[in-house]
Amino acid sequence: MENFTQRYVDGFMGELEARNPGEKEFLQAVREVVESVAPYVTENPQLMDQKILERVTEPERIVIFRVPWMDDRGEIHINRGFRVQNSSAIGPYKGGIRFHPSVNLSIMKFLAFEQTFKNALTTLPMGGAKGGSDFNPRGKSDLEVMRFCQSFMTELYRHIGADTDVPAGDIGVGGREIGYLFGQYKRIRDEFTGTLTGKGISWGGSLLRPEATGYGLCYFAEQMLATRGESFEGKKVNISGAGNVAQYAAQKAMRLGAKVQTLSDSDGFIYDPEGLDEEKMEYVLQLKNIRRGRIKEYAQKYPQAQYFPGERPWRIPCDIALPCATQNEIEKADAENIVKGGCICVAEGANMPTTPEAIRIIQGAGLLYSPGKASNAGGVATSGLEMSQNSMRQSWTSEEVDRYLRRIMQDIHAACLQYGKNPDGSVNYVKGANMAGFIKVARAMTDQGLV
Repeated sequence: MENFTQRYVDGFMGELEARNPGEKEFLQAVREVVESVAPYVTENPQLMDQKILERVTEPERIVIFRVPWMDDRGEIHINRGFRVQNSSAIGPYKGGIRFHPSVNLSIMKFLAFEQTFKNALTTLPMGGAKGGSDFNPRGKSDLEVMRFCQSFMTELYRHIGADTDVPAGDIGVGGREIGYLFGQYKRIRDEFTGTLTGKGISWGGSLLRPEATGYGLCYFAEQMLATRGESFEGKKVNISGAGNVAQYAAQKAMRLGAKVQTLSDSDGFIYDPEGLDEEKMEYVLQLKNIRRGRIKEYAQKYPQAQYFPGERPWRIPCDIALPCATQNEIEKADAENIVKGGCICVAEGANMPTTPEAIRIIQGAGLLYSPGKASNAGGVATSGLEMSQNSMRQSWTSEEVDRYLRRIMQDIHAACLQYGKNPDGSVNYVKGANMAGFIKVARAMTDQGLV
């Protein structure tokens, strides 16, 4: 990076850190984008004059509210709710709702910022937002979750709408939670609109929405592998997480001919040296989605599998790594294990699951590596397709949705190649994704004036 550009990055980040002290996740996400796009910004001084980066890193609106609710024993609890509406430059705000004890303002801002560029990459007209609460649905009854969701929506409804802000699910917010949230929104607003995505199939949802992020991740990784004449066929795949993204990434990877060896949750991971198959995958779907159990039960059901409490799966040798759990789960030692284990491709299914130091190790070793804003965009892309179906009062077949999804992921990969190809023929997917998303948002902001 040339001296002037480096000074610009240092000055910009210094001011941002002063304005947002202690928000480490948000600052980490911004730095990754700024370092990628700074050469383009400094070569186009009108972007500096119009303060495009300064504006896109300051959310258009942040809503923070209390969420009171009552448990089954009659005890009152107070949680905190968030909605960060980062950018509406290219469409209505769009982004998930996360219910997890780790939720705070920094994480919400980082996710909304990332969502802005991820949504731009899909080519669909969607801005960037994120929301959630520090509420933990784990261990709660259906009635407790319903009461919480109704209380959460009683405030959130004021700030969302089909042409304003369209939330979806995220960690801790699946079909059950979306149902309760939508029911309360419909009750308060007295209207049936496509204001949330991830809805049930019988009331406005899209086929393949639960599968979309995991399937899209594999479609993107498939494109990455093809740049080196490789495919999923016969490859050993390690996956972290056991939620929707991990489940359907595992399912699609298996169907593409790979052997999936690992899954994990916050308590530990399982390693199955024989690999998962369709029967085992069906057990995982029942375990996590119906019974809401823990992944260690897999090792009790299938004795050939090993369970490692309190660990992540990255020390198990593999060819392809798909981190699908949460942010910053691959740290320096994990990255070193991934490289040592012979991995050729790391594609992120979660949002920012790899620390900056780990990314440097992975890229420095010459592995294929894609950031989540590119490779996990299939979920929000299919949410956008759900919005289209709701607007037209239509329901598309699984084959139609899958065809759109595959094409969108191929288009995102092509955009990454356009902006991220190095002189030696290798691809910097971080730079490519950041540049492609930023240029689209920056052009829209420039066209719309100082707003």
